[in-house]
Amino acid sequence: MSEERSTRRTGLGMMLLFWMLFLGTGSWWFHDYLENQRNPNAHLVNAVSGEGEPVVLERNRSGHFVATGRINGEPVDFLLDTGATYVAVPGDLAERLGLASNGSAWFNTANGRVRGELTTLDEVSLGGFSASQVRGSISPGMDGDTALLGMSFLNRFDIEIRDSQMMLLPPQRN
Repeated sequence: MSEERSTRRTGLGMMLLFWMLFLGTGSWWFHDYLENQRNPNAHLVNAVSGEGEPVVLERNRSGHFVATGRINGEPVDFLLDTGATYVAVPGDLAERLGLASNGSAWFNTANGRVRGELTTLDEVSLGGFSASQVRGSISPGMDGDTALLGMSFLNRFDIEIRDSQMMLLPPQRN
């Protein structure tokens, strides 16, 4: 009788272990799937582009271009925004990156007029393209950890948008 009970406990334990592994693996896969839907360009954080090679970005499920790049060497999720003048960094992220204020200014945003701080970013990079001394703004009203990658970075490159792709190309020399 006790041998039968021991066998049942072992079987129950193995079945429990199977379901825990199955659910854990499924959760990990589903989280990765959702993250890829939000930021299909996360792989760009470590990309090194060859000379003259474009950086190709895919739209996310919401139709935006979201990519992971770096500010001053630290990984940052960017929402590419050709309507933003500067690289706009949320206040909490700016504090974590140790960004210093160069003075305050008023900004016209989609949510109205807001006051923020100006800053200079030592280096901004995306997919192997980088730029030094990039003008930025610290926006205390922005939520989350996603920075807007504005024209103070993007205007240093040629941009082509076709269907669901955006290409950043090295600027054409005349």
